[in-house]
Amino acid sequence: MPPSKPSVGRRSARCESFSRAFSPCSWKYGFAAAAKGRLDGFLYVMKVPFLDLSLQHRAIREQALAALTATYDATRFCLGKDVEDFEAAFARTLGYPQVLGLNSGTSPLHLAAALAGWGPGDEVIAPPFTFISTVWGISYVGAKPVFVDIEKDTFNLDPAKIEAAITPRTKGIVAVHLFGRPAKLDAIMAIARKHGLFVVEDCAQAVGAAYMETPVGLTGDVGTFSFYPTKNLGGCGEGGALVSRSDVLFAKAKLLRVHGSGRRYYHDHVGFNFRMDGFQGALLGVKLPLLAGWTARRREIAERYRAGLRLADLQVPAGAGPEGQSVWHQFTVLHPRRDALREHLASKDIGSDLIYPVPLHRQACYQDLGQAEGSLPVAERACATCVSLPIFPELTEAQVDHVIASVNAF
Repeated sequence: MPPSKPSVGRRSARCESFSRAFSPCSWKYGFAAAAKGRLDGFLYVMKVPFLDLSLQHRAIREQALAALTATYDATRFCLGKDVEDFEAAFARTLGYPQVLGLNSGTSPLHLAAALAGWGPGDEVIAPPFTFISTVWGISYVGAKPVFVDIEKDTFNLDPAKIEAAITPRTKGIVAVHLFGRPAKLDAIMAIARKHGLFVVEDCAQAVGAAYMETPVGLTGDVGTFSFYPTKNLGGCGEGGALVSRSDVLFAKAKLLRVHGSGRRYYHDHVGFNFRMDGFQGALLGVKLPLLAGWTARRREIAERYRAGLRLADLQVPAGAGPEGQSVWHQFTVLHPRRDALREHLASKDIGSDLIYPVPLHRQACYQDLGQAEGSLPVAERACATCVSLPIFPELTEAQVDHVIASVNAF
């Protein structure tokens, strides 16, 4: 009897074996004469999504559902044991004296602005190349963000340009550790101390990073984190945290988190409802022990990219500097033909993203600040030419090779 042909609707055992070895791939059945990528009559196309959270969540599904079930059964929905356990584990694992779990990554920035005492008439310095929540807290309390340009090699706030922006109204600085790379805090803090400024470290993309061996968030007055699902440590929904060395600031933040109340129905301050919910605390507690391994894999991928990308006119992000290693929330490159490069990558089934396409001083909501186009050229060039490549821990070596080869072939 002649061997049966593989069914169009069903993979052969050999195909299944290959799929497991090279997953995730998309498969096309056919017997084309062109044999590149051919295996026993099957043509496969390597796919590289920009981000695939399903891979991470499938791997921890049993633990995650067990933790969520325990929270559900105990009705620990707002703060409670799951949040307290996560706060303690985050502090212990990453080296923080105290951690305050919050309901989003924006809330700690709002809380930090309130702790700083910023208000109408005040100015606060911030970088323009970042997600907009970096400056929402400034605006929420009625202060004015003043955007200062970034360094071209790190994308972080340029300390050499800060003092020129300081006026008698300047009250603070928000320093962002963009894409997971620590900002140059020694220089920033020296300026802040000289002028009596309150410093907020926006660590939303830098969980697990350290500035000169000090965990990010502890050099400034307060540090803020986001646990949005796409972050290096992400929940299944919104979440955030605030850290500080100051017992006074931390104690006030804890009151403000729950309606300004330290005792039920007694309110010492006009507060907020910034409580982390129990489900997020439980899920983040499952993920936290895996963060170090995920970070190590991100660093491996980043070094593969840095060593392998050779496209002319491509600016690859800098490696580790004296301020510390990046945790590589994003791997963002610059190229003068960014849009064409993205189209080329899409034709190779490689995902990419624009993070960020518009600097904050050119956003419609901040046009009244008077910082015109051309005023912050480094940030504007970054926005016009940036493209972020896939970098998440579950990427296979074959997928990383495919990204490098495809970029170099542009």
